Amino acid sequence: MNFRLHPASGLSRLGTAVFLASALALSAGTGARAQDDAGFALTGFKTAVAEGASRDRALAAFYRSRDYAPIWTGAGAEHAARRAALLEAIRMAPLHGLPGDKFDTADLTAQMAAAVSERDRGRLDVLLSEIWLDVATDLQTGILTPSEVDDEIVREVPLRDASQYLLGITGDAPLAFVRALPPQTEEYRNLMRAKMRMQADLSAGGYGPVVRAKKLEEGDSGSAVVALRDRLIRMGYLAPRASTRYDKAMVEAVQRFQRDNGMEPDGVVGPATLEAINTSQEERLQSIIVAMERERWINRPLGERRVWVNLPDFRAKLIDKGEVVFETRAVVGRAMEGRRSPEFSDVMEHMIINPTWNVPRSIVVGEYLPQIQQNPNAAGHLNLIDARGRIVPRDAVDFTQFTEANFPFDMKQPPSRSNALGLVKFMFPNANNIYLHDTPSKSLFARSVRAFSHGCIRLADPFDFAYTLLGYQEADPKGVFQSTLATGRETQIDLEHPLQVHLVYRTAFSDARGHIQYRDDIYGRDARIWRALAAEGVVLELGNS
Repeated sequence: MNFRLHPASGLSRLGTAVFLASALALSAGTGARAQDDAGFALTGFKTAVAEGASRDRALAAFYRSRDYAPIWTGAGAEHAARRAALLEAIRMAPLHGLPGDKFDTADLTAQMAAAVSERDRGRLDVLLSEIWLDVATDLQTGILTPSEVDDEIVREVPLRDASQYLLGITGDAPLAFVRALPPQTEEYRNLMRAKMRMQADLSAGGYGPVVRAKKLEEGDSGSAVVALRDRLIRMGYLAPRASTRYDKAMVEAVQRFQRDNGMEPDGVVGPATLEAINTSQEERLQSIIVAMERERWINRPLGERRVWVNLPDFRAKLIDKGEVVFETRAVVGRAMEGRRSPEFSDVMEHMIINPTWNVPRSIVVGEYLPQIQQNPNAAGHLNLIDARGRIVPRDAVDFTQFTEANFPFDMKQPPSRSNALGLVKFMFPNANNIYLHDTPSKSLFARSVRAFSHGCIRLADPFDFAYTLLGYQEADPKGVFQSTLATGRETQIDLEHPLQVHLVYRTAFSDARGHIQYRDDIYGRDARIWRALAAEGVVLELGNS
């Protein structure tokens, strides 16, 4: 027999039923044979299991630890419960935005129906274990490897050891174990509900015709206003009505829509608002499914108290016991090579007040070296530092002799109010050299789209963020911060309670009401993830499918 996993296809409902029915029949048919000739049958089964499981060290070790006893193909009630749990896991996959047709079972089903030996049953048991490990991993930590989709997603997915899945399915409650595999967070549940609603809406016709106009505002009328009215009604922003004028009710509906899409709520349908309103429901559903896969990538304890930065939302939050206790606008990396903010998680350990800006090497040689080669006094706010830590006079160096590869100096900006990092930075030491910090460029926070930095995260209200963090360890957090700031000296304050920091990327996410908000795919990452999911077999199923 030659059982093969087909990672780009899957079990249809009919195929699954036939598949498990065949497994049941095979196990029932071999039970008596095991009693008639137990020694021969057991040896044949064990040999087949040992051979089949040898492809996977963890699987082989698990079978060896249980003396090669069957996991799936026995005749007992516990084996039937495991098979039912496996069926539930396979059935769940498309509900969670995973491929619904991942395993091609036609050849397998035919061979199972013809199987007569214990060796056949041993091979089947291993194959079912392989399928189980595949499906369980997809449900719990996702089907994609993030860095293979985009090398700026440097997140470490919390993959589980195979033994955890095998112990879970062979435990006392295999079905409960299966149902607990996907993320158990409120965010994931909100995304699941939104996915189901959107699929039902699509099966009923979706948002309807797009709005064809350049600009619409209060007082307008005509066919474009009617199309806008109908689309807002179908989106749930406007109660059903017959009015054909852009009246106050429509202004308020547009404002609600704009808030849910991260826009200035002026109630006017300009180019950006019109583009968002005309975004297809299929594209919104794709965003939700991508967000669910991203949630599986962080399916682990995220910290009771944590910093949450959603890059496309341009906002940073401090969350404590599920409540947002601090929130501020943020500036993130520019949408260009080498400046996009990466995605990862780490632990914030300290803050530095009156920081020195140690200019990253990439900026030194990529931006400042060409400037000082043209004019040695360019970028005069930065000190040139040699290998011994000494400040080098600009007029003592012929900069034209250097290239990006051999430039021997560092560049630093001493603490000051004009320092590029502002007056405080928040450190979670990481290989990406990313942190949160203040900035003297306050005007950028007034913009709706705030992708301007070299990759680090600038905060609109860094002092208030510092007071909130210090409030967990100081009786007078503001006083401690301000007295340290007044010294003008670079000072590190350690956090007595370090907290996790998560730089995430969500173009679809839920708000406090459980309502889904949407943001632009500023770096094109979600589009790449969707293409990768589609290549794995994920489809936009409708509610009546």
